[in-house]
Amino acid sequence: MPMIRTALCTCAFLLAPGVYAQTPSATQRFQLASVTGLIAKNVTLKAVQYQGRKAVLLTVPPSSPGGFALVSGAGFQDGTIEADIALKTTTPPGVRMPGYVGIAFRARPDASHYDLFYVRPGNSGAQDQAMRNHSVQYVAMPDFDWYRLRRDWPWVYESYAPLQLETWTKVKIVVKGRSATLYLNGSNLPSLIVSGLLDSDLRGGVALWGDQGEDAYFSNLRITNTAPQPIQNGSDATGTWRVRFASDVGAVTGVLKLVRHESQLSGNWSGGLGENLPVQGTWRNGYVDLTFSGSCSKSAPAATAHLAGWIDGASAQGRMEITGCASGPWTATKP
Repeated sequence: MPMIRTALCTCAFLLAPGVYAQTPSATQRFQLASVTGLIAKNVTLKAVQYQGRKAVLLTVPPSSPGGFALVSGAGFQDGTIEADIALKTTTPPGVRMPGYVGIAFRARPDASHYDLFYVRPGNSGAQDQAMRNHSVQYVAMPDFDWYRLRRDWPWVYESYAPLQLETWTKVKIVVKGRSATLYLNGSNLPSLIVSGLLDSDLRGGVALWGDQGEDAYFSNLRITNTAPQPIQNGSDATGTWRVRFASDVGAVTGVLKLVRHESQLSGNWSGGLGENLPVQGTWRNGYVDLTFSGSCSKSAPAATAHLAGWIDGASAQGRMEITGCASGPWTATKP
C-alpha cells in the first residue's frame, strides 16, 4: 500500500437499487457460503472453505481501480452490523503488508461515499507502539481518508486491538445517528468509538471491503436495523453559539458568533483563549470546520484552534484541538 494514499477505493459493496425504501424489523442474514446473488465488478469472488467454514473470498486485481459485489436487501441507517472477517496477505516476502479488511456502511451504490471501519492485523503485533496503534481505523470516503484524519486528528479515529492474520475476527458495528462503535471478537468493550461520523449520508448500503495484495474472506453477515435517530442534515451555522470545550487539560467556554455565505463561514470567538478572535471556516450540509488563533495563557504564544463537527438544529458537537495545548470534544447550544 503506498505510504500516502489519498483515497481508499477498493471495496466490495453489499447493496442494490431500491433497498432503502423500508427498514426491516428482523435481522437479515447473509451466510456468504456461495457467490450466488453477488454481482462482481472489478473484483474476483469465489466460494471457498477457509479456516473451517464456508466463506466468500474477495480479491482485487493489481490493475483494478476498485470494485463491487452487489447483493439486494442491505439498506441501512441505524442498527447493528455483524460479520466474520479474515485476511491472508499475498505480497512477496519482504514487502510490508499489514492487511486491510473491513465493513463499510451507509454506502452509495456507486461507492462515491461511505463510512468504513477496517482492521490492519499485521500492525497489531508490531514492535513499534505507534504502528500498533494503527490496528483499527475509521474513515469516511472520499473526503476523510486515513491520511487526512491521522494528520488533522491524531489518535482520534484509530486505535490498538489484538488481531492476527489468517484468523477469523468477529466484527460488530453499532450505529446510532452520528455515532458508531466497533466491537471485536465478542468483547463488550469497544475497540473504537466515533462520536461524529464524517460522511453526510444518513442512509445507504452495507459493504464488505478489501484491498490489493491480499485474500479477504467474509462469512456470516448479519444486519439488524433499528429506529433511526431523529437527526437531519443541512442545519445552518449562522447565529450565536455557547460552546463548552471539555479538553484534556480542563474545560474552556466561549461564545462563537457565525455568519454563513453559502459554504463559507466567518465570525468571531470570545471567551477562554481570547476576545473577539476572527474565525474562518466552511459549512457542508451541516458539518462545520473552523479555525482561529488564540492563546492558552497570557505567557503562551498564539496557537491555532481547530474545531469541527455537526450542527443539528440548535445544538452541535464535535472535536476541537488547540495546537500544542489541548484537545477533546466540544458541545454547543444556540440560546
